[in-house]
Amino acid sequence: MLYVWSMEPVDLALCLAVDVSASVDFDEFGLMIGGYAAAFRDPGIAALCTAGPRGGIAVAVLFWSGAWPSMGVGAGQPDVAVPWLRVGGAEAASALADAVESAPRLPLPGATALGEGMAAGFALLARCPAEATRHVLDVSGDGRHNQGRPPGPVRDIGVAAGITLNGLAVLNEEPDLLEHYATEVIGGPGSFAMACPDYAAFAQAVREKLRREIAGLLLAGPDGLCPASA
Repeated sequence: MLYVWSMEPVDLALCLAVDVSASVDFDEFGLMIGGYAAAFRDPGIAALCTAGPRGGIAVAVLFWSGAWPSMGVGAGQPDVAVPWLRVGGAEAASALADAVESAPRLPLPGATALGEGMAAGFALLARCPAEATRHVLDVSGDGRHNQGRPPGPVRDIGVAAGITLNGLAVLNEEPDLLEHYATEVIGGPGSFAMACPDYAAFAQAVREKLRREIAGLLLAGPDGLCPASA
């Protein structure tokens, strides 16, 4: 069967998988979402989106949490907050920022089902309506996996499918969370994990993270970056 793409080809399909579990309070959620929106309003980020040979990237946003039995079936399942949008210039980048900023906080806060959120991110990448040169899952959160499938084996499935996984660990709840992300979350060519101390620093950290992964650099070195293990 011939697949007909409904979006022009892109240099990168980027799924932003964002932790909205119970450890993320109202103010922290606002800082996190505001950080993503501000990043895509940055002229430098918008320019990077168009710098590749295909002149654009595709971005979707996934909110993930975990479901307690009392919530009922499906209440905590990952939810597509922003569907796929092709960012091929400043206007599209601004539209993406607006969509991120106005996205409702679904699913309901629950446990930290990190592996389940990653698996949902893979499924969303598989539904990208554009042919993409690279596929990247960008995971951000402030806690270790504590429900559902463990993230390590899920990560391995994604890497085998050609997906690169990067991570941004917010250390306000768990100061050693970066190690968990480095060993259980990231993988694939050029993958990396970053850390920021709290949500007040999230906007600056996520801007740097997006700059690095959109550019497709192979990263290693200090300042909170951990290269993928071999």
